[in-house]
Amino acid sequence: MFRRIFIISGMSWVFSANILIASTPQVKVTEIVVKKHKRRMYLFSGNEIIKSYKVNLGFAPEGHKNFEGDGKTPEGAYKIDRKNANSKYYLSIGISYPNAKDQRFAKLKGKLPGGDIFIHGTDKPFRWFQKDWTAGCIAVNNKEIREIFKLVRIGTPIFIEP
Repeated sequence: MFRRIFIISGMSWVFSANILIASTPQVKVTEIVVKKHKRRMYLFSGNEIIKSYKVNLGFAPEGHKNFEGDGKTPEGAYKIDRKNANSKYYLSIGISYPNAKDQRFAKLKGKLPGGDIFIHGTDKPFRWFQKDWTAGCIAVNNKEIREIFKLVRIGTPIFIEP
């Protein structure tokens, strides 16, 4: 008897959740803006901010990322170029750093520009309480990266401001 009630209540929950999801309009994210000094990331649909998130940055967040290992988060115009559902940091969304200009500058200085810059979640629960702990990425909590992962498409422009 208990099993039957459990199954029926579970089925009704799934049915209700499907109706809710189906009735929620899918918003198209047209660009992402990160304001490093405010530690905020904004998802835009046209001219409207549809979501805002508190972020953590690289461990040396002041200034533009120039070289591998400098702990800085890049600044400038990039694109979302990949998504990783099996990331060490829960889920991750790739940013197209380094671009040609970043590569040229690093080469002139005889260094590597670095790479693998992502918007991602956390690998450990305590990380969210640390400030600016990444190697140059943009981190949000795991609930938020699930939402962002669903909303953001490959090719979306991202503008990272000082």
